Amino acid sequence: MTARRYLPALLLLFVGSGCAALIYEVVWFQLLQLTIGSSAVSLGVLLGTFMGGMCLGSILLPRRIGAVHHPLKVYAYLELGIGLIGILVLFGMPALTGVYTSIAGTGLIGILLRGLAAAVCLLPPTLLMGATLPAMARWVKTTPEGVSWLGFFYGGNIAGAVIGSLTAGFYLLRVHDMLVATFAAVALNVLVAAIALIIARTAPYEMAVEQTGPVEQPKGAWAIYVAIGISGMTALSAEVIWTRILSLLYGGTVYTFALILAVFLFGLGIGSTVGSALSRNIARPRLALAWVQMLLAGAIAWSAYMLTQSLPYWPIDPSTSSSPWFTFQLDLVRSLWAMLPAAILWGASFPLALASVANGRQDPARLVGSVYAANTIGAIIGSLSASLLLVVWLGSQSAQRLLIVLSVMASLLALDAASSDAPESAPSRGKMRLGSTLLIVGAAMLAAWLARNVGAVPAILVAYGRYAASRIGQADVIDMREGWNASIAVTRLSNGVLNYHNAGKVQASSEPQDMRLQRMLGHMTTLIPPDPKRVLVIGFGAGVTAGAVSIEPRLEQVTIAEIEPLVPVMASQHFGPHNFDVYKNPKTRLILDDGRHFLMTTNEKFDAITSDPLDPWVKGAAALYTREFFDEVKQHLNPGGVMTLFVQLYESNPAAVKSEIATFLEAFPDGVVWGNTQNGAGYDLVLMGTLAPTKIDVDKIEQTLKSPQYSRVAQSLSEIGMFSATDLFSTYAGKRPDLDPWMADAMINRDRNMRLQYLAGLGLNLYQSEAIYADMLKYATRYPDELFTGSPATIQALKAGIARQQGR
Repeated sequence: MTARRYLPALLLLFVGSGCAALIYEVVWFQLLQLTIGSSAVSLGVLLGTFMGGMCLGSILLPRRIGAVHHPLKVYAYLELGIGLIGILVLFGMPALTGVYTSIAGTGLIGILLRGLAAAVCLLPPTLLMGATLPAMARWVKTTPEGVSWLGFFYGGNIAGAVIGSLTAGFYLLRVHDMLVATFAAVALNVLVAAIALIIARTAPYEMAVEQTGPVEQPKGAWAIYVAIGISGMTALSAEVIWTRILSLLYGGTVYTFALILAVFLFGLGIGSTVGSALSRNIARPRLALAWVQMLLAGAIAWSAYMLTQSLPYWPIDPSTSSSPWFTFQLDLVRSLWAMLPAAILWGASFPLALASVANGRQDPARLVGSVYAANTIGAIIGSLSASLLLVVWLGSQSAQRLLIVLSVMASLLALDAASSDAPESAPSRGKMRLGSTLLIVGAAMLAAWLARNVGAVPAILVAYGRYAASRIGQADVIDMREGWNASIAVTRLSNGVLNYHNAGKVQASSEPQDMRLQRMLGHMTTLIPPDPKRVLVIGFGAGVTAGAVSIEPRLEQVTIAEIEPLVPVMASQHFGPHNFDVYKNPKTRLILDDGRHFLMTTNEKFDAITSDPLDPWVKGAAALYTREFFDEVKQHLNPGGVMTLFVQLYESNPAAVKSEIATFLEAFPDGVVWGNTQNGAGYDLVLMGTLAPTKIDVDKIEQTLKSPQYSRVAQSLSEIGMFSATDLFSTYAGKRPDLDPWMADAMINRDRNMRLQYLAGLGLNLYQSEAIYADMLKYATRYPDELFTGSPATIQALKAGIARQQGR
């Protein structure tokens, strides 16, 4: 009775522990992505290592720490250990980054080294995290009531995880940085440990008989372990697939991922609580587990229908929202509607599985550890297979069909185990066999019917994401494919314009304003350096920027770093005439890797580097806009080298644009901003940075463009309305001395805070490009004498062109 009165307090400790764990997870994933890249391979390695450590911790603790130790003290020391390692990971990561980047590469060796880097950082703390539930399990006995409390502990841990994911995504990292977030988690660990130690001093621990050898498992237990493993596998596979679909619908921001994770965990917590309450009094938990898995087949089908055939067509236009916070509320409701039923059932599976293998004689720690390990092993298989195999090989539609079939299989396994619970009489056994046969036939028919009705991911959703419902009938989707890192689409408008879609929006097109930006980005990259023989292009997109680089006569090699293998294939097929068939150019070298990771792990130097990444609000893209990344770029530029960078004004806000420009100009103090306008209004920008002050000889570049060998470059520029070097450089829009007052309140985007992705994530539904550009130009009224040189006539024409472009 003494132990029972402390159980509610221990439940609260697990809430705090779960909250800290999710804060760490978010921070560590962000830290390690900066080191080993943001590709599907990198994320798969990260996730597998994280859950693998949890699995090992749950198995090893009962075998390494005997039952003679007070559970609360063990739990407290584990929490303190997690906090200590959390601090070590935060400050030890730079050392790891230096070692890893000095030896890392691509291919199989590169993947293995990424895994090693992740393991060095994540295995120690996750081992301790995985051990916390088994450690506390020894406070209760493996009676129905005790097993019920183990389920409540698990549910409390998940409830804390919900709080942690939302707190990290919406506050700690948005307002502060990884340092503050880490120490907030450490403070929680210390608080939880202190309370546990205080309780341990007043709560006597009566050790149950310690087991020194193997304990006979209940009959049919193996089927339960396999069933709960399959349940974990389907849960994590579905989470990966559904997150991918929902990120198209909501926009792939850090807020979207935090919301989806919170909803999923919220459902697990509800299910675990309900399952724990049921397991206390239910006579046949195995039968209940079987029915839960059967219901899961229907719940997965429900989610698949909602995500592919319902939600994308809800009549919602997010651009009409007066605040992003209203949009987040709507996204939360839609996520709950689509995912909550399945998440609740997955949450209920764990406590029911515990009750299904408990016999009242096991070491509670070993009981929890074994079930938790089985569930986690399944989760590892599910997350890795969904991230790296299922979506690419089968597609989301077939992958979800497979999950339905697997859930039915788990149900039948649990049902087979439940048959051992049937009464011993022959008539009852006979009825059980007949019922099982009929159920198997019915389950097969149900699985086939549910799987058959799972729809494909709508091509219009892949193309237009959150605006899918309002774009129906406005474009023909001529190609759509699902890749490792992204789903890609190509559309054709009625006027023949081609659009390249990634992250649920148009990323490039043959529209005049987009072609102008892409050609400007490519040609400025090669016309300004003195000898552009080797150029790096980060991001393939439609290939137009890389194509503009590729026709530079002095070029010897253009290296293109692209994270998604589908992109160059589809761009080559559909945009070849617009990108000069750069994919087939013998000077082109394609690197399939995260652009930042490639640059950090190569010793090559380039005469110019141009970056055309995804929107900065896309989770992970902000890593290509940090001060540290720009410093890395400078280390890979030859003397006289140039970097150019695309910055969008549409679907953004002033704070995000200021952050991008201020961060770039802090790294490149002599940098220049060039403007690309549409109908006289701001549309997007090109930023140019150099290692030293640069004087652009406009007359010399004009003569270069008139030479026969540059006829293709001159033709490319004329196609976007630029018939001379004066036209090209009349797009001047400012330098740092002029723009400093405008950028006075800008937040510098650094690795430690990734501030840009949080700022930009609040502006993805806004269209303020005209106002942002007009406000910026108020400060760029001075003609930059130090930037241009040329004949008096050329300079006079340039001044007039700049004034005209700026509307003066």
